[in-house]
Amino acid sequence: MDKRTLLAFVLSFLVLFLWSVFFTPKQNEISKRHQKQTKQTQETGSSEKKDVSAPLAKHLKNNLPVLPDENIKEKIIHVSTPLYKAEISNIGPSIKSFKLKGYRETVDPSSPLVDLVDPGVKNEFLWLGMSLGKLGNEGVKIFETDAQDVKLDPGSSPQIIKFYGKTKDGVYLEKTLKIYPNQYRVDVSLRVVNQSPQTLKAALVAKVSGQPPKKKGGYYAPYTGLIALADGKIKQLKFKKKPSKELKGNLQWVAYQKNYFMCAIIPEGVNDALFRGIWNPDTGKQTGILMEPEVSIAPGSEIRGGFTLFLGPRQLNVLKQFGKNLDRAVDFGWTNIIAKPLLFTLRFFNKYIHNYGVSIILLTILIKILFWPLTHKSYKSMKEMQKLQPIMAKIKEKYKDNREQMNKEMMALYRTYKVNPMSGCLPMIIQIPVFFALYRILGKAIELRHAPFMLWINDLSAPDRLFHFSFKIPFMAPPYGIPVLTLLMGASMYIQQKMTPTPGDPTQAKFMMFLPIIFTFMFINFPSGLVLYWLVNNILSIGQQYRIQKRSA
Repeated sequence: MDKRTLLAFVLSFLVLFLWSVFFTPKQNEISKRHQKQTKQTQETGSSEKKDVSAPLAKHLKNNLPVLPDENIKEKIIHVSTPLYKAEISNIGPSIKSFKLKGYRETVDPSSPLVDLVDPGVKNEFLWLGMSLGKLGNEGVKIFETDAQDVKLDPGSSPQIIKFYGKTKDGVYLEKTLKIYPNQYRVDVSLRVVNQSPQTLKAALVAKVSGQPPKKKGGYYAPYTGLIALADGKIKQLKFKKKPSKELKGNLQWVAYQKNYFMCAIIPEGVNDALFRGIWNPDTGKQTGILMEPEVSIAPGSEIRGGFTLFLGPRQLNVLKQFGKNLDRAVDFGWTNIIAKPLLFTLRFFNKYIHNYGVSIILLTILIKILFWPLTHKSYKSMKEMQKLQPIMAKIKEKYKDNREQMNKEMMALYRTYKVNPMSGCLPMIIQIPVFFALYRILGKAIELRHAPFMLWINDLSAPDRLFHFSFKIPFMAPPYGIPVLTLLMGASMYIQQKMTPTPGDPTQAKFMMFLPIIFTFMFINFPSGLVLYWLVNNILSIGQQYRIQKRSA
């Protein structure tokens, strides 16, 4: 491979990497739904549900008493399941805390559980209700409830929590939450009975809020903010200068994504809904509002509607099992076609080994075996190219003033000896799609989050650092320490280069000499899992080259 070809390849690699880092796919808007109008009021229930509220028959009478908000005190209902623990307030009602039992903020086992509710939105994280008339809200802030704390064991049946209230205009409101023991799922049912003498305009509304951190999480940190599946495409609502954005159309779900976790709202149906994202540039708070088409409620009539909620990890197999196309939230961009099979393979290995670091090593070996014939042929071709260096030098000297003729003679030489001048690039080229796919997996797949390997490497999704220093190190992102794995990777690249035939061009030879140094600096802030893959691949390539050289000696 000549100097310009190699330079073009390396520059292409860098451009692809920088594009992947800084220009992730854009995304936008969201969802819709179906509503039912009936003249009869019905009680909902099934044999699998257990209602933890007191009987509410008295509240279904037309003369339902109205308790002003100031007479109702806030009540917190504590919910505990095998998967999470939550605090639900009768204000709204709203979720004040939703902590996932299987996930912690850091690798420290004593660190706090991950809370889906950001500190800045404690009282407005999630609201599901109705927009009534000109008010634009329900006219009720604090709801009554007779529900007590809920504790579900793995074998428990789903339980129901009911909230109810009545506006001063005579509109009865009922909100029901169905809690499941072994799922990150909550079903929300809404019921509005118009007991006023006038026809009422109403629209089903869902709001979700979050406050992304002002400091970005790094190059490979997952996206935090509003997201939706609109018209079959994943769309992220990214605010730059405009404080609001709107999406309208076929919205299957909308969500607030918090790094590796998400709170998704799935409407019962999909039909011409509006999703509006609002951003406060001062606080950074984002609010997503999903609104159904407006309907009329005649006096004495009622409407019912609802949403399904997912509050949990963005784990591919969990989301696939949940359904509703939520697995689309795990999007690896243009590497999807490679990344998802790689993630499946990693999960398969980890199922039996229980160590994602070892799983990455096994995956690297598997990939090497698959491409062994191709790389073997490439290394043999490189060896042949080395033998042709004296002849190539004579051709360059003879036709140094006629570049066109020199290229013709070179191509004739390659055909005669059946060698490929691009063979030196091939081993690296075939790694590039796997490299970017693994890069995406380590940045977006929760399976690798806080996944330990061995010794000092306790998080494969973070850069490796042996010891932590208080002073800054050039080119290194915090925490500052010794990037042992990265240095070993650079050393392995240097050894591999020494075993590769020396290019005839002195300029190209110098460039190749600096390549391990360039890659070492590039990899210094990469996830340790990615560095591990490249290191193991280099070691396997060194073994393969040694075997070829020994046979041809």
